[in-house]
Amino acid sequence: MKIVIINYGAGNIQSIMFAIERLGFKAVLSNNPDEIQSADKVIFPGVGEASSAMFKLRESGLDSLIPNLKQPVLGICLGMQLMCNSSEEGNTKGLGIFDVDVIRFSNKVKVPQMGWNQIYDLKSDLFKGISENEFMYLVHSFYAPNCKETIATTNYEVEYASALQKDNFYGTQFHPEKSGEIGEKILGNFLKM
Repeated sequence: MKIVIINYGAGNIQSIMFAIERLGFKAVLSNNPDEIQSADKVIFPGVGEASSAMFKLRESGLDSLIPNLKQPVLGICLGMQLMCNSSEEGNTKGLGIFDVDVIRFSNKVKVPQMGWNQIYDLKSDLFKGISENEFMYLVHSFYAPNCKETIATTNYEVEYASALQKDNFYGTQFHPEKSGEIGEKILGNFLKM
C-alpha cells in the first residue's frame, strides 16, 4: 500500500511517520502531484497558521489537486481546517471540501485548547471499535462548528466538530498520531479503508 503524506512545509510530519511505521506501514513524504495522485491513501497534516499554509498550497498547485483526489484522504488538525470553506485565522479561503467555516474560540476560555479532551457521537468507519468519550490530544485556537459532515463531537466552551467526513475525505481536529493507542487505532482504521 502506498501512503503519501503531503509535504507542503506546514506539518508535524515526524510523529505521523512514526505512528504509521508502528502500524506496520511505510509512508512517503511528497509534494509531487503525480505521486500524491497515485497513492492508495493520502494524509494531509498541518500545524501552524492557516493563511501561510494556504499560501504554500496555492504556490505548489496543491490547492486544486487535493479537492479532486479520489482515494481516502485524511486531514489532521490544520489540514482538516484547510479542507473547510474558510477560516477566520488570517481571513483564509479554504479548499471548500467540507461545507463549514472555521471560527475562533472566544476569550472566555483558555486559547489554544491544549491537551486531552473527549470525542463522542461517533459516526463513521473511522471510529470502528472505538468507544464513545475516548480522550484525544488537541492543540487549536480555531474550530469547525458542528455541521452535516460532523462524524465526532467535542465540547470546549461549545460543542464543535472534532472530526468531519464527506465522501472519501476525512478530517480530525485532534492528532491521532499523538493520542496513544486509541489514536493509532483510528489511524489504522483509515489505512484499512
